[in-house]
Amino acid sequence: MPLELFLDLYSPPCRAIYIFAKKNGIPFEFRSVELGRGEHLKPEFLKVNPLGKVPALRDGDFLLAESVAILLYLSRKYQTAPYWYPPDLQARARVDEYLAWQHTAIQLPAANVYLCKSLLPHFSGQPVDTVRLDRLLGKLKPALQHLDQEVLAAKPFLATEQVSLADLMAFTELMQPTAVGCDLFRDWPRLAAWRARVEAALGPELVQNAHKLVLQPRDPRDAQQDPRLAQELVHRLQERLS
Repeated sequence: MPLELFLDLYSPPCRAIYIFAKKNGIPFEFRSVELGRGEHLKPEFLKVNPLGKVPALRDGDFLLAESVAILLYLSRKYQTAPYWYPPDLQARARVDEYLAWQHTAIQLPAANVYLCKSLLPHFSGQPVDTVRLDRLLGKLKPALQHLDQEVLAAKPFLATEQVSLADLMAFTELMQPTAVGCDLFRDWPRLAAWRARVEAALGPELVQNAHKLVLQPRDPRDAQQDPRLAQELVHRLQERLS
């Protein structure tokens, strides 16, 4: 059985795994799980991940969830280039440090900005709540400032002198709000230069392909296909962003 990756490319962690697998020539079967259609809550997917979240991996009888765990599994199984997850103890610790920090410092607030700017208006049919959006952007600012004025003042990438899993995760997370008009790089010159370096290292064509979905406007008809599901998603989003 080939390795299977269950992904929705609207999701930044899913894009990170997709880019990593493609960049390293890892053979896999792409299993699409569309969050906006509630496919992550269907019984067949819950057999893969009972938590109902993407990304997920199936390798024969082995099931694995959580993006960082999947990236580390792939890097070890396929013995990818050492710069992704360096063998040097202290360099690896820097990658680990970022991967531990980013969950609440980058991933959560960046996702909330995206949800407020794009997903909630899409499913509710209401305009963007600009007051809420500004508040959510404010929660992301300290992390952006830290990356721009401290981390990237000392080195070209977030953990080491080369691109690593830390940069891959950060890049996909920060592209999420940027793709829907909240340019997180505009006011941070070192962060903007880092973005260009990461994109060059990953390959512009691969980056564009992975971000194709999130860069194009959502079809408003999608939200009308299942009004009950749309209402449930709006309720969940309102709860999360309150």
